[in-house]
Amino acid sequence: MATIPITKRGAEKLKEELQRLKYVERPAVVLAIQEARAQGDLSENAEYDAAKDKQGFIEGRILEIEGKLAAAQVIDPSELDAGGRVVFGATVDLEDKATGAGVTYQIVGDDEADLKQGLISISSPIARALIGKEAGDVAEVQAPGGIKHYEIVDVHYR
Repeated sequence: MATIPITKRGAEKLKEELQRLKYVERPAVVLAIQEARAQGDLSENAEYDAAKDKQGFIEGRILEIEGKLAAAQVIDPSELDAGGRVVFGATVDLEDKATGAGVTYQIVGDDEADLKQGLISISSPIARALIGKEAGDVAEVQAPGGIKHYEIVDVHYR
């Protein structure tokens, strides 16, 4: 089985979600199913059907998270020493060469990505263009609007 890179923060979030699903959501849906069964005829019981659907989702998500955690290679960006190179977990300050606009991204696992928070997936085009480069290098990114050029201003490991 291939390992999946994930930051320490991302692994903690998955563990928290797993705990919530197992010890809060799962018991609540079991109770909802019991209450719906007590109402009688299950063939026309919308509450029962909804609770069973939710139970299926919860169980599927639990299995998915457990699989991801089992295959996870947890990386703590603060412990990285990549010699100034952009690697998984690095936080990168960029400048758009066309507009001069600055932006900061951290390269994270697929499940952690959230562009609004500056977290980009390791499999995104911009992250792939940045990996292995260092401050002063220019990365060429194939974006939907055409090719963009970003200069790497600084690389942090936090």
